[in-house]
Amino acid sequence: MQHDEFELFLQEMADVKPLPQDAVLQQNGDFSPTLAQQARRKAAEQEMEYDPHYLSMEYVDLVKPDDVFAYCKDGVQQGVYRNLRLGKYQCDATLNLLGKTLQEARSLLQQFITDCHQRGVRTLLIQHGMGRNSKPHPAILRSYVFKWLPSFSEVLAAHTAQRQHGSYSATYVLLQKNAEQKRENRERHTKK
Repeated sequence: MQHDEFELFLQEMADVKPLPQDAVLQQNGDFSPTLAQQARRKAAEQEMEYDPHYLSMEYVDLVKPDDVFAYCKDGVQQGVYRNLRLGKYQCDATLNLLGKTLQEARSLLQQFITDCHQRGVRTLLIQHGMGRNSKPHPAILRSYVFKWLPSFSEVLAAHTAQRQHGSYSATYVLLQKNAEQKRENRERHTKK
């Protein structure tokens, strides 16, 4: 039976002629990028130099409006993280992202964290809302904030806020000490 099918196939293909092949150019190994490729490469390098805290706008794992966010870098003392989680630290600066587009929120968050770190502010409150009614998916801004915060080298820990500070619609953030604060800390401990 298979032999008959094969013979039938050969009969059907008898008048088919192969396509003429194009000449294949041999590469000599001396490839140089086009001017357009060079320009794109240069632009990409400048963009990376300009944006040290690149925050991706690509794929994000969506969270629910009432998911708890908990992030802590290795080396952060458990007592410090517990106090942050319980809202025991005074929030020295607040960023309100309610009603902002993702592009605006990304830019504001980058600027806010950089400014706070340079000024020596350690405990922040980010108000991003719960996003129950956001389109096309619920909690889209909240999902991106959760994705972006761990990408900052200055962020030591973050956690969903307590009820008195906004609960699921806000997040506590703990920043590391800036260079001046580290220097002062070293001097204070070496004098003992």
